[in-house]
Amino acid sequence: MALALSKKRTKGRDQVIAIDLGSRTTKAVCLQRRGGGYVLTRFTIQDAPIYEKNLSPDLLAEHLKSIMQALDAKSKSVVLSLGVADSILRSAELPLMPVPEMRLMLKYNSKNYLQQELPDHVFDCSIIPPKAGSADTVKEAGARGAQKFKVWVGAARNRLISDLQAGTKTAGLVAEEVTLSVLGPINAFEVAEPEVFANGVVALVDIGFKASTISIVAEGELMLSRVVGIGGDKLTTGLAESIGVTYAEAEGIKIGMPHEVETSLQPLLSPLGRELRASIDFFEHQHDKTVGQVYVSGGAAASEFILQNLHSELMVPCKSWDPTTAVTMGLPPEQLGQIEQVAPQLVVAMGTALQAVN
Repeated sequence: MALALSKKRTKGRDQVIAIDLGSRTTKAVCLQRRGGGYVLTRFTIQDAPIYEKNLSPDLLAEHLKSIMQALDAKSKSVVLSLGVADSILRSAELPLMPVPEMRLMLKYNSKNYLQQELPDHVFDCSIIPPKAGSADTVKEAGARGAQKFKVWVGAARNRLISDLQAGTKTAGLVAEEVTLSVLGPINAFEVAEPEVFANGVVALVDIGFKASTISIVAEGELMLSRVVGIGGDKLTTGLAESIGVTYAEAEGIKIGMPHEVETSLQPLLSPLGRELRASIDFFEHQHDKTVGQVYVSGGAAASEFILQNLHSELMVPCKSWDPTTAVTMGLPPEQLGQIEQVAPQLVVAMGTALQAVN
């Protein structure tokens, strides 16, 4: 799914650089065009800049320079994805009209269609055509005066988009596109697991630092997207307090030795599982379809213990997955040995890159 809050396409690119601006870490990948496909040539995971209220363009510029240096990238064009704290994704019913007109309508009347006042926001829309038809069906429906279509709406503050553009410019780069991180897992999964994406009913859970997202895809269509205010930070903080260790020690234990702190970690995971289960129950009740598999990404997906506990809470098989299976590996030796372990953390960046090239 393509939703661009800012777009400035460049021509003839041989390199695609996607940067996932997370709240704790920034993840970035570099894809190089080779023949009819793409090769993953570099990735980097770096601590995000620390700031009080807003990320200034100058601070962002310095951070982007560090990212580009680590990627050893020649291209000056980048695609950025915004986290759930800085962006919004909503499903709406909108009159059929050109997307630029939809954006303008939402700008002046967001409350009517999104049930929330969103002043000083920039919007983009993705129209979902009727299942039974094609693009011609949309045109015919418009000609008949059909009232409304399902539309996914993305939004972020104008000030933030302007700051991102200013920061990339200061870094000597071009923000080719600014999109939403919540779309990353969906776009990556469509390319990495095309058969399951097109024919199955699955939930994609991305466990972030401050929050987690769940996206339910049924037969190639995004049906539900929800943000849950529980992430890896809450698990680590709760574990540190429970067993009396530092935050850094708790982070290592959470992933590396979870069975040793099972009695402390399990109660912290239960609220996340309940929230995710509520989303699945809502979808299954509304659409009379059953979610058959949960695919988990994010740093916590590296823990088999966490996956097993989510399985118990959700009553659906849970597994981590690798978004890099759709591309050829061209990584330097030191990164080639790391990619399997860090791949779940690169889901958003890979999805952002794959959407941009496809």
